[in-house]
Amino acid sequence: MSGGLPAVRNVLAVIPPHMGGRSTGAALADLVPGAHVTVVESADEDPAALREAHAIITALAPVTAGHLAAAPALELVQCASHGYDYVDLDAARARSVAVCNIGSSGAEAQNVAEQTFALMLALAKQVVPAHNALTQADWALPRLQQSLTELSGKTLGIVGLGNIGQEVARRALVFGMRLVYTGRNRAPADTESRLGGARHLPLDELLHASDYVSLHAPLTPDTRHLLDARRLALLRPTAFLVNTARGALVDQDALADALAAGTLAGAGIDVFDPEPPTAALRLLKAPNVVLSPHVGGVTRETLVRIALAAVQNVVDHLCGKPLRDVVP
Repeated sequence: MSGGLPAVRNVLAVIPPHMGGRSTGAALADLVPGAHVTVVESADEDPAALREAHAIITALAPVTAGHLAAAPALELVQCASHGYDYVDLDAARARSVAVCNIGSSGAEAQNVAEQTFALMLALAKQVVPAHNALTQADWALPRLQQSLTELSGKTLGIVGLGNIGQEVARRALVFGMRLVYTGRNRAPADTESRLGGARHLPLDELLHASDYVSLHAPLTPDTRHLLDARRLALLRPTAFLVNTARGALVDQDALADALAAGTLAGAGIDVFDPEPPTAALRLLKAPNVVLSPHVGGVTRETLVRIALAAVQNVVDHLCGKPLRDVVP
């Protein structure tokens, strides 16, 4: 990490067990020169360290209004992820605590884009039912043949054309796909041109026009259940939905209904609400789904890039340098 800290500062690294816990967090201490780093598996674990923390690094661990109130010295909550929905933003703003993600670093973009295409290809080529059938000595080709399809020539609708969405778009061009996208703002004309003439559409129009829809939007109060029953009904019966962003972007019960009714061809899901999902989640038993346990963004290579990006922002802040990726 670049720069040296002017005085000892306190950093609380919250690394839950499913993200590696204390064993993973221990390596962070060497990356923050001159700071005292305490590694915990939840923000409640060490009240004294929370009270004295100037910065918190959190790897998908909740930082609540209660945690913020218990940390009077806190200046920064650094999310070691693209998402930030697990931090109470209103409480942070009320206490003038900056919240940052790692969005502009691109640390997760490549792997999430690869996972998106892994799910898309698995759906198009019926990889899961074909594998399951063969393990039972069932030559399923005659049964699956009518549902096999190609990506080439299909329209991919990208919801959220940020760093990750653009990585997905670039890969889609290699597969010969047409691109439409939606988001709060239209991309610059040169970006659209680089992405093969990608067209900006309102969300409802994008859903109707797309053969595949891939979600890459942040989870906010405005985007929770962005795809509800009404919007899922706008998708073609031959369309596929892929979600590698946040589970709560989709009404999971409505998605299970659409899959059961056959009004949607299939779904590739890497994220759930909550995580891990309970056995009662209907989507786990829905037909024509490919599921993965939030593996997008957690390869060995990606985790190193995420940690370095998050820690560098903390070091820069403690040295008085401008922050990157401040959540508005």
